[in-house]
Amino acid sequence: MTTSHFHSRPSRRRALLGLLAGAAAFATFLALQGHAQSFGRAEPAVAVPPPALDETPGARTETAVFAGGCFWGVQGVFQHVRGVSRAVSGYDGGSADTAQYETVSSGKTGHAESVQITFDPSQVSYGALLQIFFSVAHNPTELDRQGPDSGTQYRSAIFPANAEQKRVAQAYIAQLDAAHVYPRPIVTRIEDKTRFYPAEAYHQDFLARHPSYPYIAINDMPKLDALKRMFPARYRNDPVLVGGN
Repeated sequence: MTTSHFHSRPSRRRALLGLLAGAAAFATFLALQGHAQSFGRAEPAVAVPPPALDETPGARTETAVFAGGCFWGVQGVFQHVRGVSRAVSGYDGGSADTAQYETVSSGKTGHAESVQITFDPSQVSYGALLQIFFSVAHNPTELDRQGPDSGTQYRSAIFPANAEQKRVAQAYIAQLDAAHVYPRPIVTRIEDKTRFYPAEAYHQDFLARHPSYPYIAINDMPKLDALKRMFPARYRNDPVLVGGN
């Protein structure tokens, strides 16, 4: 492991990047265990109904791109969903020349930390992925933030691959808002004409590789527990990893 990222205050994040370089990484992780409260708290999962409108099964393989705060946790959730063959952390909503972690972290590039999901619609539909996204992967009522992370790069967003995905996502947001399943309105944005750029290698599979890292243990491991509890038929015990299983 070479480095990591921290999501609260930019100055503290940069300091931690230095601390986590090289052989000092694991010693730093242990030292941080005593300060776990600085890494925020878990967002509560919410039981939501399935979409009334879903995609018509067609291609054997599709992709979906969701943004819901730190990509570590969102990637970790979808890596455990049956029918998903790949989930990659990355950036969407901005241009290629600014699709790097340190630049995106400024909040000025237009990018959102995102996850590109490759899935088999005969096993898990786009609507089922949306249900998991809105239920356990993040809180869709937080504007430009998620848990301890703030900034437009942590916004809730959907980047549809085609017109049908856009139609299903729009209808589902309207359905959930009408049902008042959350105490506040959904702020998830549907963004068109964008391109996904994979994140740096050290961000991939971060939850699977570092489940006891304080940020992961506090903010993201509860999401996996909620996925297993609320969607037992869709949960797979062994994640599909970018780096291989």
